[in-house]
Amino acid sequence: MTFRATVLQVIPALDAGGAERTTVEIARAVVEAGGRALVATRGGRLVAEIEAAGGKVFPMPVHSKNPLTILANRDRLKDLIEREKVDIIHVRSRAPAWSALWAAKATGKKLVATYHGAYEAKSPLKRLYNSAMVRADLVIANSAYTAASIRAQYAIDEKKLRVIPRGADLDAFDPATVTAERAQALMRGWALPPANGALKLLLPGRLTSWKGQTTAIEAAALFVAREREKAPRSSASQPSVLQLALAGDAQERDGYVAELRGEIETRGVRDMIHLVGHCADMPAAYAWADAILSPSTRPEAFGRVAVEAAAMARPVIASDHGGSRETVIDGETGVLTPPGDTGALAAAIARIAQMGVAGRAAMGARAQARVREIYSSRAMCEATLDAYKVVLAA
Repeated sequence: MTFRATVLQVIPALDAGGAERTTVEIARAVVEAGGRALVATRGGRLVAEIEAAGGKVFPMPVHSKNPLTILANRDRLKDLIEREKVDIIHVRSRAPAWSALWAAKATGKKLVATYHGAYEAKSPLKRLYNSAMVRADLVIANSAYTAASIRAQYAIDEKKLRVIPRGADLDAFDPATVTAERAQALMRGWALPPANGALKLLLPGRLTSWKGQTTAIEAAALFVAREREKAPRSSASQPSVLQLALAGDAQERDGYVAELRGEIETRGVRDMIHLVGHCADMPAAYAWADAILSPSTRPEAFGRVAVEAAAMARPVIASDHGGSRETVIDGETGVLTPPGDTGALAAAIARIAQMGVAGRAAMGARAQARVREIYSSRAMCEATLDAYKVVLAA
């Protein structure tokens, strides 16, 4: 696909997450198609990837919710748009959406807004704040669930609403690319004890309560207790039946981290559950695991973890709500459990364990085939560039 236009993406930060990773992928796709990719952001660890893809990053406090800063960002964006001859602006968050909207109107440029979350509006003021997103010339929802949420809150013209699911980079998330050296480097960094046949589980996600880390700890402890009840009691020391890695950035939530550590200690699973911090090599992390957990207590707007794990041929246990209902087929590509239900999650872990290596491989293969068919990053990028063309033509 050829696309010779200048695209300015606006995102609060470029640290980690689905919106941030999508920003990188779209920047790369724009450059590969012959266009120019610009990003206005506070910054973050993914800035280097934007630049490596041929894009250019412009530091700007677009993460701020301060009304005065939002007004100032309008002028900063306007100047940038005019100076760099931007053709289309793509905003990916509510915080900078008003700044981008006003700058677009001032410069006569088209505005695209992507909903990476199904934002709630519990008050008229919040509803107004969120509405900057639907005022764009084109609104992209990252799942059918997100699109339904937008329709429920706003009388949006269907002609300007598109569903473009988030995709996995099938080149990066390919089991064949994870070498023994990469796997060993990951293990050294995590400093985990040997699994010795234990079921290896991974829960990726920033350390925040709604991602379900507490539910996972409780469920894992319950699974371990049930497994130990089955084991002979002849030995005082029983082998580990599970290893659970909680991989994610704390983002200064020190209180929550302390809460998780206390829960692990209280339940007596310190040797089995590990907080490994931010992971820079997620394909290797998925490859390490036998199965992936995504026990979010609030609905995932899309469910990036489920798709990336599936691309790596790993079965997923996810909460039965939100976008996970689209990305996981219960019993075929993974297992869905009621949100926050510790007992159901423990039972699902037991079910995955009882499948054995062959059963998990078969489920993972089905998940991988589905992702390659409908959830690739390439398909997401092509659909987004096509949406840009439509907006510009209009």
